[in-house]
Amino acid sequence: MLTRIFHYLLFIVLLISFSESYAQINPIADLIRENGVTPDEPYQMQAGDEYIGAAPLEFLFSANIDDPLPSYRYEWNFSEFPDFKTIYLTRFDEETSYTFDRSGRFYVRLQVTDVDNETTEISDPFSIQIAESELKIPNAFSPNDDGINDIFKVKHKSLVRFEATVFNRWGQKLYHWDLSNIDEGWNGEAHGKQVSDGVYFIVVKAVGSDGVVYNHKGDINILR
Repeated sequence: MLTRIFHYLLFIVLLISFSESYAQINPIADLIRENGVTPDEPYQMQAGDEYIGAAPLEFLFSANIDDPLPSYRYEWNFSEFPDFKTIYLTRFDEETSYTFDRSGRFYVRLQVTDVDNETTEISDPFSIQIAESELKIPNAFSPNDDGINDIFKVKHKSLVRFEATVFNRWGQKLYHWDLSNIDEGWNGEAHGKQVSDGVYFIVVKAVGSDGVVYNHKGDINILR
């Protein structure tokens, strides 16, 4: 009887010890940029969640363990398959950021191994889908400071490259912008002054996350 009690107590002690050393993981992902823009409001995903967005799409992935041990080894797996039969990227940090710049669906999971007792826990995967690219270019705007259509802007989604150049009728370059400031557009100024009403020429070159290449040459009508 005493032997059974002893074995039972030993089992409880070992179980408690194992539980305390086992990594209880609940990874999270914080949205950093979407479509090249910092979000107005914070957004956070939990493991097992799905997100559909536009590239460039950047997330900060965190292990989110309350009391991590020095013996923990972290492994982030990035795959295009929900069963992770192939993995195109592995990172070994407790926290890592990644930018998705290709269209398609991607899966991210965290594995935490306690190297002292050789136990491993694997999280549910994050599911992230990047939409197909889109680029629409208007042909007119009215920079008259009335708050309506004052800026020439393109409508875009999931672009990984972009550059636009505006010329006058004599082929002189008036303005240029690229992916880094794509949403600033053109306010109708050249060399610090508003240009005259009339027709101007624009050349746009862009590449989508889905590999689509955009080459546009067209007119811009300025009407005040």
